[in-house]
Amino acid sequence: MKITGEMLIGSQSLHGGDGAVHAINPATGEQLAPAFGGGARRDVDSACELAAAAFDAYRSTTLEERAKFLEAIAQGILDLGDALIERVMKESGLPRPRLEGERGRTVDQLRLFASLVRDGRWIGATLDSALPDRKPFPRPDLRLRKIPLGPVAVFGASNFPLAFSVAGGDTASALAAGCPVVAKSHPSHLGTSELIGRVIQKAVADCGLPEGVFSLLVGNGNTVGEALVAHPHIQAVGFTGSRRGGTALAAIAARRPVPVPLFAEMSSINPVFLLPSALAERGPVIAQGLADSFTLGVGQFCTKPGVVFAIAGPAFDSFRNAAQAAVEAKSAATMLNPGIHEAFQFSEQQLGEFAAVKQLAVGRLTGSGVYNGTPALFQTTAAAFLAEPRMAEEVFGPACLLVVCQSDQEMFAAAESFSGQLTLTVHLAEPDFALAKQLLPILERRAGRIVINGFPTGVEVSHAMVHGGPYPATTDSRFTSVGALAIERFLRPVCYQDLPQALLPESLRDGNPLGVWRLLDGELKRG
Repeated sequence: MKITGEMLIGSQSLHGGDGAVHAINPATGEQLAPAFGGGARRDVDSACELAAAAFDAYRSTTLEERAKFLEAIAQGILDLGDALIERVMKESGLPRPRLEGERGRTVDQLRLFASLVRDGRWIGATLDSALPDRKPFPRPDLRLRKIPLGPVAVFGASNFPLAFSVAGGDTASALAAGCPVVAKSHPSHLGTSELIGRVIQKAVADCGLPEGVFSLLVGNGNTVGEALVAHPHIQAVGFTGSRRGGTALAAIAARRPVPVPLFAEMSSINPVFLLPSALAERGPVIAQGLADSFTLGVGQFCTKPGVVFAIAGPAFDSFRNAAQAAVEAKSAATMLNPGIHEAFQFSEQQLGEFAAVKQLAVGRLTGSGVYNGTPALFQTTAAAFLAEPRMAEEVFGPACLLVVCQSDQEMFAAAESFSGQLTLTVHLAEPDFALAKQLLPILERRAGRIVINGFPTGVEVSHAMVHGGPYPATTDSRFTSVGALAIERFLRPVCYQDLPQALLPESLRDGNPLGVWRLLDGELKRG
């Protein structure tokens, strides 16, 4: 499939007229062909108007039709073969095995949502039978289901060019809910986005769906993204990126004449707590796992552990020495783009300039990449950490800060100091359980996922996964952007009172013609 540099608006392909945009190979610094034409407000209008026109027809598709559409996208991505992987490698600097794994995750997400659509539990069908003889007042017949919100804007992420991008979790869950999607390419992954976008465009046509079910825009600067969030036809937004970008878009969504939800996954430092017995039993093993985790993907995972807390003593000293050696054995590697590389260098330099922070280790300065990130390990005290809020800012890249506590109470104080996080991790052994029972309630208030005796950089796509958390990890801690529950972001409940059978949605009719799970007079039933 040829990359043309065009946007996809419904069934049409066109070259934007607002300047030229190039993806950059972060390993070499070269601009990649072709040039993409930046979109304008009129292109946003066209895509959003098509999406609005398609909404009622698309949300009325059968569960099977929608599931097959998602499966067609998944198969189309696989059918791109090596052409897709090779383009993503050029645009991201990521190695082939990582990208092949991410492609598998992207396909699995689409298939998970296809399965979820067929199951129908997400509809939330609920029936309260009429009670005409109830005193003092009768109860009417009440039936509830969840319906899609409307067209959704999706912003591609920099660090996952497939799994959090054009056909990633936001798009998959929105399409599963019955919402048309207007996606905006991330400027680092323009060719990748077009390849995936054309797969979705073809699936729309092959499945006989309205053309406005999907469009893909390209932006030269912030104009297209801001216009997309502000557009009156857009009813929700999915975003993964920086806190600065997420909060700016959230403000636009909130000040619209009719505000809409913006589900933004933003910054997180994913603290790790090492309890004393665990550290004494397996400190060197934990140290190696930590080094492997915070350098994975050149530290560019949103779940990268960035700060580690432990209590001072011989066990910590042994752990620290092992961590130093593990980091010194790691090599520099290419970061995703020039902007991320520059931000990492600034954040790392700022961290190292604090008087109370000591640099413990630096990785090997190998490789010829133009935008390399070198692993680094730092140390400070809990007192200094609590006194300097900037130490708790995200460093997006392969750096980690060890924080030495003098007591349990100082560790608890550090835990209480955090804003919202995607993850919080605890390493413990059985003698640590009493301490853990005091720590866990604090952690529950601050994160969407608590990891025990592991590291948070693996995010499973499943029914129980939560990839979200209190602000500023996300803009709404009630939802997740990964896993089956992600569909809930794009649904809202509607109650039907005394509606005739012939007018009721199939999911709410007597006899349950769809065979979905329903709550009937308080009892969960199927069939």
